[in-house]
Amino acid sequence: MPDSPADGTAAAGTGATTQATATTQPATQQQQAAPAQTPQTQQEVDRIVLNYLNQKGYKQAEIALKREANLLTLEEQATALAAKDKEATGAATTAGPPQPTHDKNEMGDPDAYDQAYSSLRRWIENSLDLYKPELMSVLFPLFLHSYLNLVNRGLKEQASKFMASYKSDHLEMHSQDIARLAIITDAQHIKENELAQMYKSNKYNLRMAPVSFELLIAFLQDNKFIVLLRIVNQHVNIKVGAAAAGEDEVIGIAGHGTHQLATFNQQSVALGQMPPDATFREQVEQTLKEEEALSGGDTIMNGETPASLLEEYKKVKTEAGVDSPSRDDVPLPPFKGSDIQAEIEALRDSRKRVALGPSSLPSICAYTFHNAQENINCVAVSEDATMMAAGFSESYVRLWSLSGEKLRGFRSNFNPAHIHDSNDLNRVKEKKGADSKKLIGHAGPVFGASFSPDNKYLITCSEDKSARLWSTSTLTNLVCYKGHNYPVWDVDFGPQGFYFATASHDRTARLWSCDHIYPLRIFAGHLSDVDVVKFHPNSKYVVTGSSDKTSRLWDVQRGTCVRVFTGHVGAIHAIAMSPDGRMMASAGEDRSIQLWDLGSGKRMKKMTGHQGTIYSLDFSQDGSILVSGSADCTVRTWDVKKEGSQGSAGHRILQDDREGTAAGSANGTVVSSPVLAQGQGQGALGAGATAAAMERLNRKSLLTGPLESEDHLATFPTKRTPIYKVQFTKRNLCLAIGAFSGN
Repeated sequence: MPDSPADGTAAAGTGATTQATATTQPATQQQQAAPAQTPQTQQEVDRIVLNYLNQKGYKQAEIALKREANLLTLEEQATALAAKDKEATGAATTAGPPQPTHDKNEMGDPDAYDQAYSSLRRWIENSLDLYKPELMSVLFPLFLHSYLNLVNRGLKEQASKFMASYKSDHLEMHSQDIARLAIITDAQHIKENELAQMYKSNKYNLRMAPVSFELLIAFLQDNKFIVLLRIVNQHVNIKVGAAAAGEDEVIGIAGHGTHQLATFNQQSVALGQMPPDATFREQVEQTLKEEEALSGGDTIMNGETPASLLEEYKKVKTEAGVDSPSRDDVPLPPFKGSDIQAEIEALRDSRKRVALGPSSLPSICAYTFHNAQENINCVAVSEDATMMAAGFSESYVRLWSLSGEKLRGFRSNFNPAHIHDSNDLNRVKEKKGADSKKLIGHAGPVFGASFSPDNKYLITCSEDKSARLWSTSTLTNLVCYKGHNYPVWDVDFGPQGFYFATASHDRTARLWSCDHIYPLRIFAGHLSDVDVVKFHPNSKYVVTGSSDKTSRLWDVQRGTCVRVFTGHVGAIHAIAMSPDGRMMASAGEDRSIQLWDLGSGKRMKKMTGHQGTIYSLDFSQDGSILVSGSADCTVRTWDVKKEGSQGSAGHRILQDDREGTAAGSANGTVVSSPVLAQGQGQGALGAGATAAAMERLNRKSLLTGPLESEDHLATFPTKRTPIYKVQFTKRNLCLAIGAFSGN
């Protein structure tokens, strides 16, 4: 009957109609209709439920039911009364909130901390790279308080094992704290140790995005890691969301140097130039003497006789310094005759090198790709600027000749067995060459390319997890190097041309030699993709930049990390080494350039001005000027020698409420913006305009982009061409390469 009352449908069987119509009966009759339970039956039900709770291990529910049903034994009643008295006494004598009790798993299982921490650590390792850096930051306070809790409970063996198993994860950032806490082996030590008391009485501050925080809490709750949840609630202060403008962000404990990278970065490094081989130096000097004898002496120019190449070579040749590496640290093959000629050509280039500085900006030669903005992934230029290569999404590499000489490949109908010397090789080449040639071999998009110093070889890397070595003279693929487990993002030839390094999505960088198809070293330590890799000028070190917002310096001999550089707030896509090997510049998605001192591992200064991701950096040959190419379609020059400025005095402001940007005209001239400095009441803007400009600077919310730092020298804009590559030639001519964007 579909229209039955709700109370009628809730009954069962034939009694539905009776209960629905008997609403006027007295309450006593309804009670008589229901079967009454005797006290004996109720006790049996309670016993059955108690037995079930005991089997399932629900101790608290079992005690609560016994107390409700008056089934507690005399011993259990005495225990309950003693607990109540102790709780009342403790509440009356202690101040502050009551301490939480330990859960059953923590009290019953001494390995609860180890199991929970190792599971969380493994989960974070396998999490998305987008959230991994933030999630990794919570591991140290959990590690520290888990160890202290184990010691406080008297579990010395478990505490020692826990410290030995996981302390290596935090030595780079917290080496001093771990060394001081590792000596704590007793609960009394915790009370006497100032550092332990500081961590227990202060909350550890962290900043997380809402998604990262929700993922962390959900993982801990779903797996019932109560021991870690208690630590997060009691000892960690997680600030969810982005920091407010102007907020002084404190990571760790206020007033305590939580990130102790200075200690890790004190490892000794040899940053000096590698001294040339004695035999090689003698051969170069002998060749220079022979050339001078054949030329009949130097010509007189402007009434002065220029210094001979031999004299200049003796002045610039490097001797082994205090911090120079040994030649045995980086084994190299014997030198060839072409190496001697290359050294002499480099000496000639140094004579014609243009001196650069703040008052003498570089000339820039720009190359633009058309109809390739969506397909081109990387660009490389040879050191002598005679060849250029680009990697495309269609899995091929295209090689161009910039010197006017045609590129000639092999004819299709030749027999390799008939080639015995260079003359035979030239006979089987194409008679008519071309300005560009396509190199086919990769099975995926090509993401990186690099020329060898002698321009004889080109190394490329691809999504197909491999790197390939190409001959620029025969335009053929020579070797395929496989070893990475995921796509390879970048590749770089060493200064000597024998070694090269790769960077990959598998979070490692690898060192290779041209004569081995397997890697010689694997550099593991980054938390996310290694996006860029560069060799140090002396070949002893490799620098990597990663999506985990850090860059690292690696020793190629030992395969270990010797420097960690932190400070970026976005992925690092560009790295440049100064010619003397003392400085490094890094940049990327956060639109800022950071200059680092490799010796101390400290940041020298931060340079801002770009309004898009920075793709490329390069130092001038004397290391005084830095150029950068960005997605904002500009090339910018920076003064490396100028000391970093602080506060609003280090920024430029225009009179039209915009950030100060130096505007470049078509012929390369620069219109610079006035610089506001403290104490300058009068100037180009006047006193009133200066005050207004300073007020605009303080209203950070009105700014649409980063301010230009005082280190910024000039901006060279393009119309609609993002700059993918900037590079100085040996004579300090700057090359800029990009792909025209139709959008």
